[in-house]
Amino acid sequence: MDRLYNRFRRFCAFLIGAVFFVSGLMKLLDPVGAGLVVSEYYRFFGTDFLLPSSKAVAVAMALLETLLGTALMTGLWRRVIAVISLIFLCGFTVLTIILVIFNPVMDCGCFGEAVHLTHFQSLVKNLVLCALAVVAFTPVTRLGRPKRRKYVSFGIVATSVIVFSVYSLMYIPLVDFTDFKPASRLAFSSTGDMGDMYEAVFIYEKDGEQKSFTLDNLPDSTWTFVSTVTRKADDAFENTIDLPFTDAAGEYRDYLISSGKAIAISVYDPEKLPSERWENIAGLVSAAYDAGYYPVVLVSCGSNELEEILSAMLPEEDAGTVLRSSYSADRKTLMTLNRSNGGATYFHDGYLIRKWSFRNLPSSQDLEKIALDFADETSAETTTAGNIVFQAFLLYSFAIILFV
Repeated sequence: MDRLYNRFRRFCAFLIGAVFFVSGLMKLLDPVGAGLVVSEYYRFFGTDFLLPSSKAVAVAMALLETLLGTALMTGLWRRVIAVISLIFLCGFTVLTIILVIFNPVMDCGCFGEAVHLTHFQSLVKNLVLCALAVVAFTPVTRLGRPKRRKYVSFGIVATSVIVFSVYSLMYIPLVDFTDFKPASRLAFSSTGDMGDMYEAVFIYEKDGEQKSFTLDNLPDSTWTFVSTVTRKADDAFENTIDLPFTDAAGEYRDYLISSGKAIAISVYDPEKLPSERWENIAGLVSAAYDAGYYPVVLVSCGSNELEEILSAMLPEEDAGTVLRSSYSADRKTLMTLNRSNGGATYFHDGYLIRKWSFRNLPSSQDLEKIALDFADETSAETTTAGNIVFQAFLLYSFAIILFV
């Protein structure tokens, strides 16, 4: 009986570890997004002076959470890990209670951008984990000992997680859970056929009561026609995104990338971009024009400020190339569009096809090749490849933990 109960306790500890592991890995998948969540917490608690540390703190916390989950699942250092896990759970629970009480307009960020929980749902999750912890870690003096080979499991998975974290810091996320995911369409899209975005609604009256009907569901002859109105179809903008940006005069120019082939280079922190990256951006703008794309450089500052930054970093010709294609946009929108500061996003007829980080911007040969490919195939290939790699990493990690 004791043996069976001890196995149940280990199962509870494994479940807690699995939640920690997946939760932490989802944050490590998207360090910039995790940093945005931490910055929201800073603002909520009135500690804005800590904002510069948002991304670093988010990555450190996510890495600690992932490794803690790995230790729980492998069963290593059981007493120490039990104490750390209880501290984590108590801290998260107190935090979610505060969020439930004050109900700020923000996401808890428990699973990054992958899963969005309400404050109450997050609290319930933490309470369930606390209940599992009571079973798993009580009494703390009788937690048993791990198998020696589990030290090998932990080492392999921990090393893999660190490598995964470094990759995520250097490139855009393998899986995009933001609104600006591949296959999304710009709300301003002018693909030549807007009929699928709107529908006609016919107003009829009978016995002093008016009702709305669609073309496929018109009433009988006892109803009297009143008028026709046009409205957005229920599913017209189900997967559309807004990317507003303005020129130096403050006029919106969203339509510039809503048709044809367009490259949007997003710079959400222009003052932090070194001269080498600006040179790469200038080169990409020229290459995009030559390959038949319409390039725009979207920055989170005004044209005058951008001109000052570029004049100090680039030759006059390169600075002029960037300035002529530059527009202003909201910083958070640009961070959502592309997590890489200086990254590029390819749109085709208003559809988002693929993204690049600043480290692997497309060359002129890449642009020419992509222009010849079918946009749908390019979008599907890049999305599928990222999903497969991430899912394979998850399966690999759990396989090592379970079977090594």
